[in-house]
Amino acid sequence: METNDVVIEETFDAQISQVWKALTDKDEMKQWYFDLKEFKPEVGFKFDFIGSVEDGEQYVHLCEVTSAKPNERLSYCWKYKGYSGNSEVIFELTDKVDQTTVKLTHKGLDTFPKDNPDLAVHNFVEGWNHIIHKSLKNHLEK
Repeated sequence: METNDVVIEETFDAQISQVWKALTDKDEMKQWYFDLKEFKPEVGFKFDFIGSVEDGEQYVHLCEVTSAKPNERLSYCWKYKGYSGNSEVIFELTDKVDQTTVKLTHKGLDTFPKDNPDLAVHNFVEGWNHIIHKSLKNHLEK
């Protein structure tokens, strides 16, 4: 069966605790991810933010933490206000002594409306590649 999941892996020159902090501290998150009003790595914690594809419509992202194991795994559901569909974003961390590998999986993208080009899989691939390989890497290795 074909899947539209986005899977991206990157190894950072940073200790696992530094990576976990970057993924879960709202002040750090705004430097490489989105500017969240609040964030807690606790199952059931709900958060939202506004984002868009380049020069596109602004979408309200509605998220809820579904898993939070410090220095191991963080996941949350990801949907859009006013649109059908529900996906899940998963960050899995692997300790490599002075390095950390992060595997990002965004699954369930095929549940979003097919008639909205902003929600096409290629936009998620492009966005996550930039976020993980450039923004997060630059933040952790500055």
